[in-house]
Amino acid sequence: MVAVASPAAAEFHERTIRISNGVAENHPVHNGVDAMQQCLDEKTGGKMKLQAYWSGSLGGDLQATQALRSGTLDAVVTSSSPLVGIEPALGVFDLPFLFQTNEEAYAVMDGDFGKFLDDKLADKGLVNLAYWENGFRNVSNSVRPITKWEDLKGIKIRVMQNNIFLDTFDNLGANATPMAFGEVFSALETGAIDAQENPYVTIDTSKFYEVQKYISETKHAYTPFLFLFSKPIFDTFDADEQDALRTCAVKGGSVERNVIQDLNKQSLEKMEKAGIKFNKVSPEELARMREKSQVVYDKHRDEIGGDVIDRVQKTIDGLRSDQSANSN
Repeated sequence: MVAVASPAAAEFHERTIRISNGVAENHPVHNGVDAMQQCLDEKTGGKMKLQAYWSGSLGGDLQATQALRSGTLDAVVTSSSPLVGIEPALGVFDLPFLFQTNEEAYAVMDGDFGKFLDDKLADKGLVNLAYWENGFRNVSNSVRPITKWEDLKGIKIRVMQNNIFLDTFDNLGANATPMAFGEVFSALETGAIDAQENPYVTIDTSKFYEVQKYISETKHAYTPFLFLFSKPIFDTFDADEQDALRTCAVKGGSVERNVIQDLNKQSLEKMEKAGIKFNKVSPEELARMREKSQVVYDKHRDEIGGDVIDRVQKTIDGLRSDQSANSN
């Protein structure tokens, strides 16, 4: 009689995983973390617990990410923009008018291009478990509706301290002004600046719409969140634990994306009811903006990596070609 070896039981240890966030506890990232925890409970029998820290209480996103690299913190949910100093290729997500739809962004990030970036991050001591969503950024202002790039001429707009964003709006004729996020409301209120750009949920929750007249759907940039894990810590986990974290981070990201899209719609409806005037920029005018912005791609090509930009554009062109073929 031959003994048949039974498959080894999955190995899970009692673990509490600390996650840093720059966003507030009422942000959709919380829904994502909750969904991820539910998934981990099912997979690990409740052994792996997530402990989230909100509103930058463990430090800013860059500081928290550096703590991951040194193995003193487990995880962070962060936008890509603050991390370009660690991995310049992430600057690709700051390029203007790169994506046209959420679905396009998801296909790129969840596919081969996302894995290509993940490999670069692994070399920097970071494991990207999944791409979550911060979302498309749109312009609000108190001067006029933005229907074409020429409408931005002379408008003083607050941007992040980010050279690609500065160059994008300067190139479109605006007066781009870097400013700390916490100063934006009072600067809009006093007229020190005319405009700002953020996802709808942020414009709503920060009450910027109370001191603005117009919101224009420019979708000039799409920013992902990355669910990053410390590679020095991750490498000490058993394979079953690593698989559970990856699988559950993707599930959490799917929930977070859905919640943030719903909230964006709700925020826009709320702001329109409050009296703000809303307009969409036509596809033709967005194409003109994209064409006008090509100089920004050229200027930042070397720092981001020409191979990175070429790869993402080839991927997007392929997606659009497939979509066009399917719609004919």
